Amino acid sequence: MRISRLAGLGVVGALVVSIACPFTAVALAQTASTVVAPAAPAQAEPKLETFGRWTTLVDEVDTGQDLRKTCAASTAFVGTGGESGTLTLIISDGDALPPDAYPSLTIAVDNKGLPIGKSVAATFGDDKGRVAVKVHSDAPVNGRLSWTADNQAKTSLALLRAMRRASTLDVAFGDMPVASISMDGFTKAYRSLGASCGFPTADVAP
Repeated sequence: MRISRLAGLGVVGALVVSIACPFTAVALAQTASTVVAPAAPAQAEPKLETFGRWTTLVDEVDTGQDLRKTCAASTAFVGTGGESGTLTLIISDGDALPPDAYPSLTIAVDNKGLPIGKSVAATFGDDKGRVAVKVHSDAPVNGRLSWTADNQAKTSLALLRAMRRASTLDVAFGDMPVASISMDGFTKAYRSLGASCGFPTADVAP
């Protein structure tokens, strides 16, 4: 059986990240007595840090065989129509790591007027340059619609570099503006993800 650990991220209105962890409770009946197998190792509380407007979370799960870490960074924003939302990066040290693969990016926002589907054209950037990305809509998170960017290494690296460069990241889906999101603290937050989950960050945040 697997259960979910829920960890909130963001400053205003959290994006909830569900992290699976093992749970073991086995009862064996033997003649007149019942033997219960030892419980799974106790799990440490997720570690939270704040860098400017960004919050990082590191969740360690002891599987009994190894220690797995999930690392996330999130910032809250207010959309163009006054809607609350969050922009989140997430990666696990059990996944492929940079430079082979980069943290996945998800936006959750209370705006039901935005386009949904499996291949929504989106742009991220500022007046110095924009990165075109395809996003797909996911099931609502805490009642909010959410969209995840296609995680191709080359495009993800360009997107992360745009986030590193911009003081404010403008996001649009098609010709519909979503939000202008402060990147205050992003560089330190990204470096923290690399230190926690064990991947190099110099290609994004030297």
